[in-house]
Amino acid sequence: MIANYGYKNGSGDFFIAIDTDKCDGCGDCVSACPNNVFVVGEDPNDPLRDEPVAMVGEEHRKKLKYTCAPCKPDRDRSALACVAACKPLAISHSW
Repeated sequence: MIANYGYKNGSGDFFIAIDTDKCDGCGDCVSACPNNVFVVGEDPNDPLRDEPVAMVGEEHRKKLKYTCAPCKPDRDRSALACVAACKPLAISHSW
């Protein structure tokens, strides 16, 4: 399942998508993110799942455009710290 965290407004879509089928809950994105956007815990969308999963913290979901701005490269999204740190390639950004 793809879990989308973020928002849409007049200037665009600002979502971080995490493929929970690929995410192994390792926490590499948590340690790679300089703005503490990610947390690892029980999947709220799948309470029967035994393994933890990465999520965007509630306090960051409505301000991702600004929280993630310092990390945003001009073109290459794979250069984002969280995307590069995710070995199972479970994280993507919409903008």
